[in-house]
Amino acid sequence: MDSTSPPAATRRDLLTRIGLAAGGAAMYQAMTALGVSAASTYTGPIRLDGDPKGASVLILGAGVAGMVAAMELRKAGYRVQVLEYREKAGGRAWTLRGGDRYTELGGATQEIRFDEGQYFNPGPWRIPYNHQGILDYAHRLNVALEPFIQVNHNAMVHGTRAFGGRPKRYREVMSDYHGGIAELLAKSTRQGKLDGMVTKEDGEILIESLRSFGALDRDLNYTKNVLTSDRRGFEKDPGGGLNARPVPSEPMSLKDVLASRGWAYLASGALYEFQMTMFQPVGGMDMIAQAMARECGDMIQYNRKVVGIQQDERGVTVAFEETGRPGQVQQARADYCLATIPLSILSQLEMNVSGPMAAAIQAVPYAASVKVGLQMKRRFWEQDEHIYAGISYTDLPIRMIQYPAHGYGSRGKGVLLGAYAFGPYAYEFTALPPEERVRRAVEWGAQIHPQYREEFDTGASVGWHRVPWALGCNGMWTDATRAEHYDNLCALDNRILLAGEHASYIPAWQEGAVLSALDAVSRLHRRVVSA
Repeated sequence: MDSTSPPAATRRDLLTRIGLAAGGAAMYQAMTALGVSAASTYTGPIRLDGDPKGASVLILGAGVAGMVAAMELRKAGYRVQVLEYREKAGGRAWTLRGGDRYTELGGATQEIRFDEGQYFNPGPWRIPYNHQGILDYAHRLNVALEPFIQVNHNAMVHGTRAFGGRPKRYREVMSDYHGGIAELLAKSTRQGKLDGMVTKEDGEILIESLRSFGALDRDLNYTKNVLTSDRRGFEKDPGGGLNARPVPSEPMSLKDVLASRGWAYLASGALYEFQMTMFQPVGGMDMIAQAMARECGDMIQYNRKVVGIQQDERGVTVAFEETGRPGQVQQARADYCLATIPLSILSQLEMNVSGPMAAAIQAVPYAASVKVGLQMKRRFWEQDEHIYAGISYTDLPIRMIQYPAHGYGSRGKGVLLGAYAFGPYAYEFTALPPEERVRRAVEWGAQIHPQYREEFDTGASVGWHRVPWALGCNGMWTDATRAEHYDNLCALDNRILLAGEHASYIPAWQEGAVLSALDAVSRLHRRVVSA
């Protein structure tokens, strides 16, 4: 990963561009040609009617899926026990704050030194409005939410080979791209080049709509004037008094915009899962998990490392160790077991499930992802550049910079998401020590914001393939593996059932974990009451 040479535009880069604009889930969908958005089928709280007659369920993992299952099963009358590997609940719904300590595989330990009130979400960081399942649990558990800003027209679009490496405002790239395309299409329509594709009457309507869409003048030109500057911004903004007259800005040519490839980032806010309004919990993404953990209470036993799962006709026995006492194997037993452990971990455990389920567990690799959180001494993006939340995009390996959607106008410090790499760059980032990931994120970020050099304070990084309890970001299905293995993965295998984002069609999202858990406990309950 050369720190001076920009990446070449390759097929890999095309997929990565999709991902950096929309996130890892969208890249995954493009790679697997699913062709659908990550929408939710949640319709409201489930009802588990019927008497379970004291049946017991052992849940493995106190992530979102495990805790949702635990809450619903206990409410229905089951005896529930949850074994959690970590000292806290939440799984990948994780927030790092000052005072936290994190050791990754390989032994590198980070002491998080963010100031009080500052935080960094290494995993989930936003919730779409249409993910009604996780939002409903947040509402029911009284977790305060605030808007997450996906698109900020004043944020930056940056290409190492575009415009001399100088970043442009998102609004400039968007306006000039739309304007240039609208001009081409409007003039082609007027010249009759679309005859046979649209009627004369529809052609006139099309021209009228393109004039409005692209801010074209009477001659269908996208050019320097007040109309276009109302979209892309002025060279000198309107003011008051004697020197109030605005000065229009000069649009970039369509040729330059196309060559910059900055248009690749414009789809972000148009995708169904990223349309506004999006949300984040006040104080960090793990606030939902914390509320769930309080609700679960003593159902959860922490610092329990599962080492084996065995079932028979009467129930399931789980072997585990206390993380502080390795080698001292204990056992827990229940009538049924719901395993929400990531498949990257579950695939390494001894368990006597059927051949089809075992093959399904082994069939799903996990995506690579790296995030870097950077605390800055002041919120220069607001004070110097008037960027309030949102995301700037770049073709550098850091891929994006996300500005905090809270604490607006604060004169204190702030934490940026200084890198969100996935795919090939994530593997390369993960191979570096945590402090080197941070250093490179600062180095590359300074090409977009020169203030980085003076304002950087402290940082933290998480490479998901080095996270001991996950070994990857999310399950990566293909159409072929889904066709062969998905139903077998989700099926009730005698007395063992699986749940988690990997057991859903909404990969990498908490909503997938919620819906998977609700479906699993509903099917388990039908089995229990029918028996």
